Amino acid sequence: MMRLYVLVLFCGFVVQAEKPFCQVMGIPELPLLSKEGDVSIGGVFALHTKTSQLPTSFTEKPQPLICFSANLRAFRFVQTMVFAIEEINKSDALLPNISIGYRIYDGCGSFLVSVGVSMALMSGDEPTAEQNCSGKSLVHAIIGESDSSSTIVLARTTGPFRIPQISYWATCDCLSNRNQFPYFFRTIASDYHQSRALAHLVKYFGWSWVGALRSDSDYGNNGMAIFLKAAQEEGICVEYSEKFLKAEPEKNLKVLNVIRTGTAKVLVAFLGGLDLIELTQQLNTHNITGLQIIGVDAWISSKTIATPASYRILGGSLGFAASKANISGFEDYAMNTFWETAFHCEQTNTTGSEQACSAHQDFLNFKNYNEDIPELRYSSNVYKAVYAVAHSVHRLLRCTPHHGCDRDLTFDAWQIAQSLKKVNFTTMNEEHVWFDSTGATPARYEVVNWQLGPDGKIQFKAVGNYDVSLPVAHRLTLRQDAMIWAGGKTQVPVSVCSESCPPGTRKAQQKGKPVCCYDCIPCADGEVSNMTDSNNCEPCSEDFWSNAVKDECVLKAVEFLIFTEELGIVLVLCSLFGVCLTIFAIVLFMMNKDTPIVKANNSELSFLLLLSLKLCFLCSLTFIGQPSEWSCKLRHTAFGITFVLCISCVLGKTLVVLMAFRATLPGNNMMKWFGPTQQRLSVLILTLIQVIICVLWLTISPPFPYKNIYLYKEKIILECNVGSAVGFWAVLGYIGLLAVLCFVLAFLARKLPDNFNEAKFITFSMLIFCAVWITFIPAYVSSPGKFTVAVEIFAILASSFGLLFCIFAPKCYIIIFKPELNTKKHLMGKMPSKSL
Repeated sequence: MMRLYVLVLFCGFVVQAEKPFCQVMGIPELPLLSKEGDVSIGGVFALHTKTSQLPTSFTEKPQPLICFSANLRAFRFVQTMVFAIEEINKSDALLPNISIGYRIYDGCGSFLVSVGVSMALMSGDEPTAEQNCSGKSLVHAIIGESDSSSTIVLARTTGPFRIPQISYWATCDCLSNRNQFPYFFRTIASDYHQSRALAHLVKYFGWSWVGALRSDSDYGNNGMAIFLKAAQEEGICVEYSEKFLKAEPEKNLKVLNVIRTGTAKVLVAFLGGLDLIELTQQLNTHNITGLQIIGVDAWISSKTIATPASYRILGGSLGFAASKANISGFEDYAMNTFWETAFHCEQTNTTGSEQACSAHQDFLNFKNYNEDIPELRYSSNVYKAVYAVAHSVHRLLRCTPHHGCDRDLTFDAWQIAQSLKKVNFTTMNEEHVWFDSTGATPARYEVVNWQLGPDGKIQFKAVGNYDVSLPVAHRLTLRQDAMIWAGGKTQVPVSVCSESCPPGTRKAQQKGKPVCCYDCIPCADGEVSNMTDSNNCEPCSEDFWSNAVKDECVLKAVEFLIFTEELGIVLVLCSLFGVCLTIFAIVLFMMNKDTPIVKANNSELSFLLLLSLKLCFLCSLTFIGQPSEWSCKLRHTAFGITFVLCISCVLGKTLVVLMAFRATLPGNNMMKWFGPTQQRLSVLILTLIQVIICVLWLTISPPFPYKNIYLYKEKIILECNVGSAVGFWAVLGYIGLLAVLCFVLAFLARKLPDNFNEAKFITFSMLIFCAVWITFIPAYVSSPGKFTVAVEIFAILASSFGLLFCIFAPKCYIIIFKPELNTKKHLMGKMPSKSL
């Protein structure tokens, strides 16, 4: 309804006799203040914040809109504009012989009034029945407005007339579009920078979980959109993002409920001043306190908003604002000179003075009030805007300090716009002013914190700065020790969806929730995270493993069978015990070498067998200790050769038994073909075959030390890799083949007539030997780590003890305890048998 009404009010175009004319409909706006000059600057300020009711239909007769509720801040803007113009008019350096006039209007914070004001600036104050649409404006430039939406209306209205417009407070990033707004400038930075600064500020304090409110306006919607994008880039999650508009109380109740039920402790309020006032009132009414409010330039430094009631909600708020204005001589001018020269309200109570004062009755309450002047911030933007226009005209008129300006030169408003793009000057209060490619001045902010001063009054304390011209890492500087937080606390509030994950854990996003809501999952074994809030756990390298806390990779424990551990000691003792027994048997046999029991069945093979058994016991020691290249080669080859030597001797003794009894048969002469020489030769050949197998194994693919990192994740098993599996099993297979052959032959000779038939004992020894090595295979394959080596040692020792005890224990027993049986007659079975 309002937009249609604005369209009708704006202008009606009628074609009559092929001559277009423009008729201004409605009641024209009149300037609040005006002054004639060679150059005229228009000013639009929201001097009042409320207007009377709009017409309900187009048939109603237009009535003048009544503005009320005077705005102190906007009034200071008017004073600043007039002050700057008067200062320039008195200057000999800037436009020395040119005077600047002004036409200042009250925009009332209304789109409707803004359109009326723009028409007044372009067409004049007096209503006319008909005038040509020549596009000739009464002003050369316009300063205004404050809020972005009204500024956009003004820019779209005056844009076709190519009148430069300089805003002192409209920050919507949408106004940076030079295609849509080629004649728009501003002495304040775009919200693109403020919104990103807000995200930077939130990130600085570690607030990853925030709520967001915005005004339903160009200012709020555009600013919040940029903030949300920047927040996402910074890893900040927004729990809710809601519109809040004073004119929609029912919707606002829903928003309040969202805030109440939300878990975010930080609230980014991208609101206009009026919406913020309504929000604080509602929060107070519903007793919603304790939120850390992050504010924007629209309200963070507003004296109007700073009341004891609002401080209950806004105390400790942080936000960005322009630096304080430092305009020399302004306070005295605002309190005295302005009232005399602009409003003509002299100190003396003359009739004319009283009439002039009564015409501006709304502002008389501000006449003796100056507490806000030290806190003025955005007035300097108005001041810079006036000086920017003055410097632009100064360039166009080719002014010089000695000859003044060329008054014969003429220019249009659009030329001022072109000249503004090249403006680069320093104001009288030493502020450097220039416009970037978007028509805005550089972004520099002061970080403001709401605090109570020593006198109990609310103050906006500067606690830091934000300068876009600096590198990203250095843009934000804060004095954290000077800050006060919500509720008067001195510690930084915490606002996170999930607590930080400590080192040793990783973040796992909760299903259906933003990325800032996560569970802390401990790292898996072998993985670590050494940072807080790590997204992933990094695997340790092959030689490392995670510690108990999972925050550091440590060297894996290296495991191998060592001499000093219990298992190693037991195996060493068993091996040495076997060596001692073997030596004892050798000594005993040497002492009784001439006795029948030692001489029987080739004593030479017996001594060679004992020697090989001693080597078998000793070779088990090579399996203990840290594997090295030489020990890996030695342990398997020594084991293979010594065991073949041992089995060859047993096989020779078995053959001797068989041949000996076969030779007793009439006409059998076999023993001459298997005498001592043949026995030695058979042992040598059988052993040589194993030597050849070992040589080939060592040449082609020998055993080597190997770090087994796959058996156990948390430790390294240092073992000997057999290299060629074919070579390893060929060695074992050859031993097994000889053992089986020996067992078969001994089994066949077990019942031969003899009181001391050695074949029986060989059969038992081979039975034990084969049983041990048959069970060895599955045990060897299934045993983990160092126990694989222990199984192999056990098999060597068990089979060696089996041979030693089964073959030599009976002989040693007879030698030591039954010497009377150590006779040839007894061995040949010629002793008389005992009667039953």
